[in-house]
Amino acid sequence: MTAQIIDGKAVAVELRATVAARVAALGYSPGLTVILVGDDPASAVYVRSKDRAAREAGINAQTIRLPADAPEARLLGEIARLNADPDVDGILVQLPLPRHIDTDRVVEAIDPQKDVDGFHPLNVGALANGRPALVPCTPSGVMKLLRHTGVKLTGARALVLGRSSIVGRPLAHLLLAADATITVAHSRTNDIAAECRRAEILIAATGRPEMVRGDWISPGATVIDVGINRLPDGRLVGDVHYEECRQRAGAITPVPGGVGPMTIACLLENTVEAAIRRRR
Repeated sequence: MTAQIIDGKAVAVELRATVAARVAALGYSPGLTVILVGDDPASAVYVRSKDRAAREAGINAQTIRLPADAPEARLLGEIARLNADPDVDGILVQLPLPRHIDTDRVVEAIDPQKDVDGFHPLNVGALANGRPALVPCTPSGVMKLLRHTGVKLTGARALVLGRSSIVGRPLAHLLLAADATITVAHSRTNDIAAECRRAEILIAATGRPEMVRGDWISPGATVIDVGINRLPDGRLVGDVHYEECRQRAGAITPVPGGVGPMTIACLLENTVEAAIRRRR
């Protein structure tokens, strides 16, 4: 068996075109402001990609750059100013932040209606309770990829490998809302390989390169690899051993080109949703 390759780039292109059409029909340009603290190269590249994608969709994108040693109070002041700006519909603070800044305090300072990352406790709580919320972008992208494959979610045995507040936990809530049967596995789970073999849908988000091996995969399972890790030789790999797992899976995402493009596309979608809800 050779797996169907789930082309995240193609699905993201479709979603971005849909977002652009929605923006064109609004009669105004939603405003998105990204705050980047420090000069981490990976974060800087990611922010540029977000800015370019937003502008292509007709979103008014701005980036505020602060030095790595900027006081936390300065960052909070920028957030307060953006919260009060009626032309700003979405606020995103690029993570990770320098160690001297309290990430939780920063996330909680963002107006929940403008929290396009979906990290504010009010949005997290609404998601957990099955209420309308701005949903974290990567989990939202994963769900769109699953639906694109046509895999049946109702009643399916789904394993989320990883319990981070950014991916694992919100993804479990989204799968539960889709009527899947959920298991969340993590570093303290006994016999992770056995848990993986029981899954019809496996989503790996551990941050450990090529952790999931081919013999962990149930034949025909759908495998979504959220991880992106750079090896010493410069190669980018996921949390799944791609060559091994695609021999057993029914469908699988590549790295790169799988989940990654969906994250930015879902950020654009969240920005439009935030604009519509806030200005309604």
